[in-house]
Amino acid sequence: MKNLFALAVLSATLPFAAATAQAQTTAAAGSADEVAVRAVLSKYQQAVQKLDTTGTHRLFTANSQVFESGGVEGSYRHYAEHHLAPELKEFSAFTFSDYKAAVQVDGPYAFATETYTYTINLKKDPKEKEAKAPIVRRGVATSVLRKNAAGQWQIMSTHTSARTPRVKK
Repeated sequence: MKNLFALAVLSATLPFAAATAQAQTTAAAGSADEVAVRAVLSKYQQAVQKLDTTGTHRLFTANSQVFESGGVEGSYRHYAEHHLAPELKEFSAFTFSDYKAAVQVDGPYAFATETYTYTINLKKDPKEKEAKAPIVRRGVATSVLRKNAAGQWQIMSTHTSARTPRVKK
């Protein structure tokens, strides 16, 4: 009778143990995907800070869409060639601070919200006596990423906006 009772208890708990193991495996996979998504976001951020978009198109899907402060910029390749790269050539530095990211992975898609402060230092105009004051903005970016057939995460859509930081009273 004791053996029958033990078997009944074991049979009743096995599905829960299996479900728990599966949930832990899924959570671990989600964590690995979250780390991979954060790495893509970080690589893009590092490229901007280096003032160099070389190779960044690999971080984006071919049909990606970029939206910036109310404007539709087109695909990332178009944005990089016609907007971002020319702007970066005018900067002597671009730095991020106060960076925070929230990432949610849902199957082959991930959703990211980043908040940060960025500071832009413009190159000194040789005609000017002094360099222009740094440009400081508080920014936010929301991005949708997709895991491709090769298992790599790429940005499908990103929307950024910024404003002058509020003065603390």
